[in-house]
Amino acid sequence: MIPIRDSIPCNTKPYVTWTIMAICIIVFAVMLFLPDYLLQRFLYLYGMVPIRYTNPVWSQHFGLPPDYHLSLLTNLFLHGGWAHIAINMMFLWIFADNIEDLMGHWRFAVFYLLCGVIASYAQWYFAQNLVVPVVGASGAIAGVLGAYFFRFPYARVVILVPILFFPFFFEIPAIAFLGLWVIMQLQEVTTAAAMGASTGSAWWAHLGGFVAGMVLHRLFIKKSQLLEISQQTEE
Repeated sequence: MIPIRDSIPCNTKPYVTWTIMAICIIVFAVMLFLPDYLLQRFLYLYGMVPIRYTNPVWSQHFGLPPDYHLSLLTNLFLHGGWAHIAINMMFLWIFADNIEDLMGHWRFAVFYLLCGVIASYAQWYFAQNLVVPVVGASGAIAGVLGAYFFRFPYARVVILVPILFFPFFFEIPAIAFLGLWVIMQLQEVTTAAAMGASTGSAWWAHLGGFVAGMVLHRLFIKKSQLLEISQQTEE
């Protein structure tokens, strides 16, 4: 279930969204040319490895500073493969411009990074003994989705659903698409918890970011936009 586009026009140029995408793509391109030993070091240093902060002895054994909490932020700009970055950039391209439009450029930048850090912390909190780097923009993007869920629930989203070898396109309300997305994250974490295994992806980061976006987004929306929304609601 891959989103292709939404129906909400954007009134301003989403410069921050474009900048975030550019940074992610440039970093990914650099990573492609790193030798394997440097790439592994790079991922463990700038990716968020939960056990690094839970067990300082483990961290020191592998030569990683246990107090380097900047990785809670830097991991948001790293990606583990072509599909990983392509899907994240697609979500960012479709949903972030409208939220940036509501908040303004600088407020959106702070909101995005804050949701990302909270998402990283949520992943650490629920998987403290995970020994592999958590990387990707999806936690911060989940914050954007949480804001979109509340602000544009009836927007139309065109999605691609591959069935066997054939692509099928459907148009559904954003509230339905994002609701299904949340259910999928919940299913993954509950399945992993029931099996007593670590999740293959940062599902807790997704849920943490989404909740952060839902709760915090109103604090970052421009006052003029809040007044306009309030007037529309009264009408």
